[in-house]
Amino acid sequence: MDHSNYVIDQMISAKSIAARVEALAHEIHDAFEGTDKLIVIGLLRGSFIFISDLVRELDLPVEVDFLETSSYGDGMESSREVRILKDLRGEIEGRDILVVEDIVDTGHTLHHVLNLLQSRKPKRMEVCALLDKPSRREVDVKATWVGFEIPDKFVVGYGIDYAQRNRNLDHIGAVRFLDED
Repeated sequence: MDHSNYVIDQMISAKSIAARVEALAHEIHDAFEGTDKLIVIGLLRGSFIFISDLVRELDLPVEVDFLETSSYGDGMESSREVRILKDLRGEIEGRDILVVEDIVDTGHTLHHVLNLLQSRKPKRMEVCALLDKPSRREVDVKATWVGFEIPDKFVVGYGIDYAQRNRNLDHIGAVRFLDED
């Protein structure tokens, strides 16, 4: 199948994303109010735009760190084998942490990451995901805060890619291959 021949149908507008990010930041602020520092951990690469917009809206002392995982490669289906490509630079033991994920799909990546981080003994750990596809879940894992619940479609934009393309779209779109019509 030639995967260069596709179109992107808009699902969630840039305006809707911005409004939801602001609302999520208020909820996160209320939950972590009083923390001496919230360590926001972005799961690269798909979360980088979401995390930057989210932390700018947070009225809390924050530190940002990143963890890079891989379970997709250039494909559309998760391999279910999660590899850590880049680990955190800082310590999280005894700290309040917020894990920021672009999309929770099968749940394998988030489950693996949460187990890894929990072993490092944070004081408190919560999860914020921009997108959630509960129909695809294979592992029992749930984000504390979810931006949007979406159907089982392959999506791109706002940091999320297909074969390293379309991360720069300001909205979330569903990929539709023209040879599928």
